[in-house]
Amino acid sequence: MNLEVMDRWLSVVEIAQYLGISKETVYRWLDVGRIPAHKIGKQWKFKVSEVDKWVMSGQAEERVDQLRDC
Repeated sequence: MNLEVMDRWLSVVEIAQYLGISKETVYRWLDVGRIPAHKIGKQWKFKVSEVDKWVMSGQAEERVDQLRDC
């Protein structure tokens, strides 16, 4: 991705596409407060750099395991 795309805020659909997962998974992560996100009005927005850091730290994998227990 170019720098312009990396700096803008992404929607739920866009972050799901970026991560290669369903938007339903993103919403499940939001429900448990695990994926780094910011609510702007009624919409959730994501910074790619924050989500990348979260994934690289291994927290995304850890959270998937926790969601299975729900």
